[in-house]
Amino acid sequence: MKKTRIAALAAVLAFAGATLPASAQTALSENQILQSLQSAARVAPPNLSAALIANAVQEHIKNNPGMPITWTPLQLLDGLAQINVQIQFALNSDIIRPESYATIGSIADALHHPILAGYKFVVTGNTDTTGDRMKNLELSQRRANAVMNALVTVFNVDPARLEAVGLGQENLQDVQNPTDPINRRVQLINVGKYLPGK
Repeated sequence: MKKTRIAALAAVLAFAGATLPASAQTALSENQILQSLQSAARVAPPNLSAALIANAVQEHIKNNPGMPITWTPLQLLDGLAQINVQIQFALNSDIIRPESYATIGSIADALHHPILAGYKFVVTGNTDTTGDRMKNLELSQRRANAVMNALVTVFNVDPARLEAVGLGQENLQDVQNPTDPINRRVQLINVGKYLPGK
């Protein structure tokens, strides 16, 4: 069962920052999934949290108020160990479509793996630039919450290891094509060691 869910996840994951078209997801092995969540170009800043990331999003909006703008990835997240995954939701909703639960189960399998058991993660929701910017931010938060809640309630991931934050359209995967569906994704970001009770 675990191998099946990991294989399902491998089919829909792509490394963060890649500019692959939506139809060309990178297939990853179980080892690559685990490696991408534990290896990083840089270590997460101390005490990196959903609240700090949310503050960075607000700064990004403040510093880029107009449309069109040149989107740049949030510097805070650049180079951290993370994965991008396509989770399907009902239209303009935070209701996860049934076909995506296998993918979320595969993420849970990875989080339960001994290699990752000692780490905390932030689940981020992302949109493309279609629609209202602030509504996209709110919707992305609700979707990040929904994925985190599924990981906790359905797949028994310790809630103390997870936080959720919506990034809206502020952290595009493909900045050259801001309306591309590839930008509508969920990220799982390794934010450092999990210290119980802290």
